[in-house]
Amino acid sequence: MSKEIRIVIVDDDPFITLALQTILQAEDGFSVCAVGSCGQDAVDLYEAHRPDVLLSDIRMPFEEGEDSSAASPELSGGLEAAERVLQRHRDACILLLTTFLDDAYIIRALRTGVSGYLLKQDYANLPAAIRAAAAGQNVFGQEITAKMPLLLEQGAEKRGERAAAGALSPEEAARLGLTGREFELCALVAEGLSNKEIAERLFLSEGTIRNYLTTVLEKLDLRDRTQLAVFTLTGKR
Repeated sequence: MSKEIRIVIVDDDPFITLALQTILQAEDGFSVCAVGSCGQDAVDLYEAHRPDVLLSDIRMPFEEGEDSSAASPELSGGLEAAERVLQRHRDACILLLTTFLDDAYIIRALRTGVSGYLLKQDYANLPAAIRAAAAGQNVFGQEITAKMPLLLEQGAEKRGERAAAGALSPEEAARLGLTGREFELCALVAEGLSNKEIAERLFLSEGTIRNYLTTVLEKLDLRDRTQLAVFTLTGKR
């Protein structure tokens, strides 16, 4: 019998919270162990329950009682909560929910190291996404990972920095113990290429690419290829 997936849901809209709770509790193998309504709830409930998956809204207050009526673009209590949880628990599985694919939120979420970024409207695929995330997979979706390099570049430009200012250099890669071929792999992952495409580019088998990827992630102490792409492009873990 498979292990039950324990979920904490946090959203400042009680109707969405109720809808998510109803959908997930109807799924075999899911258990909603707590719900909250702000970023601080997300942090506290994660500490209290240590769920397999923290399912959290992005645009909500961090503290209970903050005015969210203006729907300010700076209102990102869910992202702040994710950052705090992952600082304490690097293996935390956090899925962020949003109504829109806001580029600034995607950039920040990728740099934070969350396990997924989902549209609230996509209720039908939510159970499958939760199962995938709980199994250690990323669930950002192809539309996000495909444009990830461009988004990170745009984020750098908005801060008045050169897009490549924080990018991983060959010298830094060597200092971190990466070989030349491993550095080349990092660059191709950052371009958004799949293992098959990288294998074709480097004239290697997909199995060899998977082995290289595992080695690189271990050397850099990163969790997955998304974090590797962010680190290669920005120098940020």
